[in-house]
Amino acid sequence: MRQIAAISLVQFSIVYILLLVVLAVMKKAKINQTKLLFVASVRLTLQLTLAGFILTYIFENPHPIFILMYLTSMILFAIHRVLSKNKCVNRGFKIAISLSLTCSGLGIVIFFVTAVVGQSIFDPQYVIPLSGMIIGNAMTGVNLATKTFCESLSEKRQQMESLLNLGVTPQKILLPMVNQALETALLPTLNSMLGMGIVSLPGMMTGQILSGTLPTTAILYQISIMIAICAVVCLSVFGSLYFGYKTLYNSRNQFLYL
Repeated sequence: MRQIAAISLVQFSIVYILLLVVLAVMKKAKINQTKLLFVASVRLTLQLTLAGFILTYIFENPHPIFILMYLTSMILFAIHRVLSKNKCVNRGFKIAISLSLTCSGLGIVIFFVTAVVGQSIFDPQYVIPLSGMIIGNAMTGVNLATKTFCESLSEKRQQMESLLNLGVTPQKILLPMVNQALETALLPTLNSMLGMGIVSLPGMMTGQILSGTLPTTAILYQISIMIAICAVVCLSVFGSLYFGYKTLYNSRNQFLYL
């Protein structure tokens, strides 16, 4: 296998021409998101450049404390992103989201690195990139599920009150919305699994092949990580919703405002 071709800074800068193409299309379609495109591009460049320097230092100095700090920052950022996008949830719901993301994310990462890959949980070469994929997808899933659930609550508030007055328990009223939100969060991952290998070669597999890894090894890694992602999305969303929805009513079966 050949080694991956190095990209010079001049060659790298050429890729930004594609953003001008995106900008031209946005202008043609009268999409007024030029500022967002610029900010997103700048943040992408700065954040990944900073991450590159940090990861280089950690790989050269693989101390457990650095890995723990990096994992902690990942989880805290994931929790912050979900909660900042779903300000409608109450304090108890926020705790459920935070604990579910933390426990499911760390649990799947530890299981995957130690049992599937067979490496130390303090090996940065495996822990950091795998954690990024696992926790990042958990964050996306919980964010989508919480948003869907909150929208259902807002749309069906009057219907919920009517059912409650008819003697229907809050559990029976809320559980269908919980299940719908869980399904909504799982569908993108399941659809992605359906199309892999036919519609597209996923990022992890492509990166490994470019770096010189045998395609057969890359395939095993990709299948494994997709199953892990499916599991972490399911567990984190399930925990967030099934513990969170119980904070929306009291012991007298009265609904509480979010």
